[in-house]
Amino acid sequence: MTPPFFPSLPAAPKPGVRLDLPPLTGSADALAIAELARPGRLLAVVAASPLETQRLLEEVTWFAPALRVHLLPDWETLPYDSFSPHQDLISERLATLHAVTRGECDVLIVAAATALARMAPPSHLVGHTFFLKQGDKLDLDRLRGQLTLAGYQHVTQVVAAGEYSVRGGLIDLFPMGTQLPYRIELFDDEVETLRTFDVDSQRTLFPVPEIRLLPAREFPLGEPGRNKFRGRFRETFEGDASRIALYKDVSNGGLPAGIEYYLPLFFDADPGLATLFDYLPPDATLLTHHDVPEAFRQFWRDLQSRHKMLGGDRSRPVMPPGDLFLTDEQFFIACQPFPRLHCGGAAAPGMTLPPLAVDRKAAEPLAALRGFLGNFRGRVLLLAESPGRRATITDFLAEHGLRVPACADLAGFLNVGDALMIGVAPLSGGFVLPDAPVAFITENELYAATARPRGKREAARKSNLESWLRDLSELRIGDPVVHESHGIGRYRGLAHMDYGDGDTEFLHLEYAEGAALYVPVAQLHVISRYSGVDPEAVELHKLGSGQWEKAKKKAAEQVRDTAVELLHLYAQRAAREGHRFDFKQHDLEAFADGFGFEETPDQMAAIDAVVADMKSGKPMDRLVCGDVGFGKTEVALRAAFVAVADGKQVAVLCPTTLLAEQHYQNFADRFALIEHTWPVKVAELSRFKSAKEQGEAIQALGEGKIDILIGTHRLLQKDVAFTRLGLVIVDEEHRFGVRQKEALKALRAEVDVLTLTATPIPRTLGLSLEGLRDFSVIATAPQKRLAIKTFVSKWSNGLIREACLREFKRGGQVYFLHNEVETIENMRTRLQQLLPEARIVVGHGQLAERELERVMREFTQQKHNLLLCSTIIETGIDNPHANTIVISRADKFGLAQLHQLRGRVGRSHHQAYAYLLTHEDAKPTAQAQRRLEAIQAMEELGSGFFLAMHDLEIRGAGEVLGESQSGEIHEIGFALYTNMLNAAVKALKEGKAVPDLTAPLSVTAEINLRAPALLPGDYCPDVHERLTLYKRLANCEDDDELHRMHEELVDRFGELPAQAQALLETHRLRLLGRHIGIAKLDAGPASIQLQLVPKPPVDPADIIVLIQSDRAFKLAGPDKLVWKKETTTLGERVTAVKDLFRRLKPAR
Repeated sequence: MTPPFFPSLPAAPKPGVRLDLPPLTGSADALAIAELARPGRLLAVVAASPLETQRLLEEVTWFAPALRVHLLPDWETLPYDSFSPHQDLISERLATLHAVTRGECDVLIVAAATALARMAPPSHLVGHTFFLKQGDKLDLDRLRGQLTLAGYQHVTQVVAAGEYSVRGGLIDLFPMGTQLPYRIELFDDEVETLRTFDVDSQRTLFPVPEIRLLPAREFPLGEPGRNKFRGRFRETFEGDASRIALYKDVSNGGLPAGIEYYLPLFFDADPGLATLFDYLPPDATLLTHHDVPEAFRQFWRDLQSRHKMLGGDRSRPVMPPGDLFLTDEQFFIACQPFPRLHCGGAAAPGMTLPPLAVDRKAAEPLAALRGFLGNFRGRVLLLAESPGRRATITDFLAEHGLRVPACADLAGFLNVGDALMIGVAPLSGGFVLPDAPVAFITENELYAATARPRGKREAARKSNLESWLRDLSELRIGDPVVHESHGIGRYRGLAHMDYGDGDTEFLHLEYAEGAALYVPVAQLHVISRYSGVDPEAVELHKLGSGQWEKAKKKAAEQVRDTAVELLHLYAQRAAREGHRFDFKQHDLEAFADGFGFEETPDQMAAIDAVVADMKSGKPMDRLVCGDVGFGKTEVALRAAFVAVADGKQVAVLCPTTLLAEQHYQNFADRFALIEHTWPVKVAELSRFKSAKEQGEAIQALGEGKIDILIGTHRLLQKDVAFTRLGLVIVDEEHRFGVRQKEALKALRAEVDVLTLTATPIPRTLGLSLEGLRDFSVIATAPQKRLAIKTFVSKWSNGLIREACLREFKRGGQVYFLHNEVETIENMRTRLQQLLPEARIVVGHGQLAERELERVMREFTQQKHNLLLCSTIIETGIDNPHANTIVISRADKFGLAQLHQLRGRVGRSHHQAYAYLLTHEDAKPTAQAQRRLEAIQAMEELGSGFFLAMHDLEIRGAGEVLGESQSGEIHEIGFALYTNMLNAAVKALKEGKAVPDLTAPLSVTAEINLRAPALLPGDYCPDVHERLTLYKRLANCEDDDELHRMHEELVDRFGELPAQAQALLETHRLRLLGRHIGIAKLDAGPASIQLQLVPKPPVDPADIIVLIQSDRAFKLAGPDKLVWKKETTTLGERVTAVKDLFRRLKPAR
């Protein structure tokens, strides 16, 4: 143990006695808590504000890494809310309470409001926690009963904590309080294997010896719990309970949102609910942090006003406040058996640091710091927020004559004797310990005026990504699809039919005049999604009318021309020599280490593609499309490094000043990490820099002293001249107009261009999908991100007040978007009356630069909790604390803009909310309504790309190079148009004639093995999932892909049943039959019939030899071969067909 920093701290008092700690400054309170805590004896800290709990958790853990510190999270909903807390929060709460009851927690940190909430008795937690080990006997029905009782939900596919799924001998289970779900494999009734699996890919990861199952809810479920609830509900509330929706929902086995505020009804009135104190061990010590009584009073004021407001609603009666929460008096009475300490909020004069701010304009910027170091007789530790900042500060100090060694952590500092060191820590305020004597100085003292958002992103989770256009996972009933031979029809679901070979599954398509077409699921390769115009307005084709042939023919003619032009363009690009970037791989890896997270697979793929492009020696033109906050910046950083490592300059072009500033910080931070090996000079040109600074930057650029220049449109002006430009990075491409893009194109001829965007404009997306530009998609969400809950409604004071209070209660911030600068002050007055508790600040583009910078900085530092602003935040600063956005008059914005704005929130692991408000008296236009509905439907993470596809569907892409906008593409759908174009380009590249594009593009054999070929409903119960799997099987291009699909199916759903086996074999034979031109194969128990395509690639002599040498073969017409061959099982039949294929070798 390190020597105590606070010799003056009191020993733990006797039970019932309260001792006040001496006044503490800055983060000294966290250090005092770390010193007071003793392993094996619980110290419970009740903090006045939720913001402080988060700070104490990070800081105490840093001061004493050996302590087991837990935070009991709040539900993050308002009292009597009609929302339920997020599953992850309940999971964390239960895991924390379990650790406290088991004595596995040394410091428990709780916010005051959370400590007042009554909770389920410890017996509920203990009674519903059980363990599973490998080799245990397991009764499935009993396990189901236990899980239902513990509140787990039965689903078809497990994706969130508190869910389970049973498929034959496989059980998927996501227990509360764990990071990953588990897959249990049974052998008869014994647990054979226990493995974790990945939520996204549903593939298993690694084995584990045992799993702990906590209850899924903080109240008992199942029949006993529901009966208790119904009985207590009728006792508590007057009137006819059966007419109340909430009562009916619970009776029917549902869990209505907000049920947590009826917690007492799930337990007996005597002894009733427990409190936090029932969980604490008898020898625990309590510490109250800052003004807890005031926090209690404030909480009760809000609670009573909400009870009064909602108490009159007969359709949803509410419980009395006293049944759900302790009063302050009850809380302090319950404290009496415990020893108590109190830490006030007053600062200690002897511990306070003098002003140390760096004055960059002064001749001696570090005068204040040097003065302090000269007078202080102890050791000093400087603390940066990140390793990048540590490198920047170290260099800055070195520049001014202070050489400061670095240390890894607090122990590293204490074990050596240097008087001044620098480290990395999450401390929010510095302080002096006169007794030790040690001073801790944080960035907040050194740089009192710069904004730096705090908050770490979690490591990203793996995911697998299907090619979207060919994928049917987004397909809903009623959506239009394209059949290669029959044209555009509507998808009407999956249907089962029996045509004499057993039950088979079909895709049901509806055509004009109600005609129906059934496509066997084994032949989904002829189906693709239709995107071209609005799905509602699409005209269905008439089966057998020739209309589809005509449309295809017209499109084919146009495709041929486009393909020739495309090739011309390719040729021009191929002829142009770009720079072949050369660098050492290990240097790039060293730079990549500075990225503190695990790359998601698509992000890695995008990085690899960009690096490969830059090495290739051809000018790069790549579009990286990734959702807001999915890691596009990292791709840009790596590309910039490759360019700089080879001595080239990089230009980063951003649409707004704020974004330029943020990129500047990001780039400076990351390149600071490798400063000692690669000194890189990063500069910025934007309104945040004075004219003098801009002039100096442009001069340095001309002299070649600047490596990376980041800026707004200012970069494109005539006076900005690069000496050795090698790479241009364009961020948020959809915000630039045609003129700026033309200016860029002039640069583009020889330099590499990397474009980043979340929501590409339809034309850009069209170009990328048609192969004119290289294209990477990042669609994997970083782990622990929650999708943003989106609501569309008319302006309502109650709704806005509730939304903002919910956010303030968890210590968060709100963006309120009002896009009319003239009336923004009126809106401020209106909000001030509606939300007296809000600290409102206004930000818009017409403010002076310095003023805007100040507003943004103070908001990021959490000095205000509501930013009333214009769309200036659309490409604004990352702020993990702002998790609610309210958009006034949302009907006036486009889809891409709404998506960008909504992406400002949800950048941490809290549930984020977006409220899209329309005018209180007017109705939005039909198209605006559709846009709002589209964005509400696209709640999932990674929806930026789908929204662009939606936009493509609403507006059409237009022919890419030609004059005509979109006609032909409308006719046949975007996917087929792209396929035809690719086929034409491929043929021309190989020097062949353009094939007949009106014939089906790929030879797709119709294979019938006279056995049902499908995924049975009990094997894969989710229809949506089945459709996606069918389509993925149809898209398999070779045997390896089929093998991987086979492994995935066994891994996810268990051993393949006969029908699924038949489906896989059908696809295997489809691929094998390609080489010899099979059009149709019908293999029955008595004979095998083959039909070949016209002009098959088979040597006719082989067929003649076959017929002459074996009497079982005969020709039935010019293109049919019949083989009399009896086969009883599917395996025999497949072997016979493979044997036949071998005999018909393709012609040389």
